[in-house]
Amino acid sequence: MAKKSYVIQENGQVTLPREFRERYGLKKGDMVVFKETEDGLLIDARETLALKLLGEIGDVLKSRGISLEEMIESGREIRQEIYQEKYARDTE
Repeated sequence: MAKKSYVIQENGQVTLPREFRERYGLKKGDMVVFKETEDGLLIDARETLALKLLGEIGDVLKSRGISLEEMIESGREIRQEIYQEKYARDTE
């Protein structure tokens, strides 16, 4: 891929080229993450997708009257049951 230069606008904005927006499925209002790396600045849309999905899961749980804390505790209980079934030895 050929390197291209882009101009930073007055308010620090840079227009993300259409080819990149289309390739990565980005549209107006989507969020991206900027990360500093040894090689420079990385723009990452995948991390924000994960955060968006977690938000959607939280909304569904809330609509069903389940708090995140309840779900986490339920997961602990389930993991403990699985552990007991698979690994716990009868001490009797």
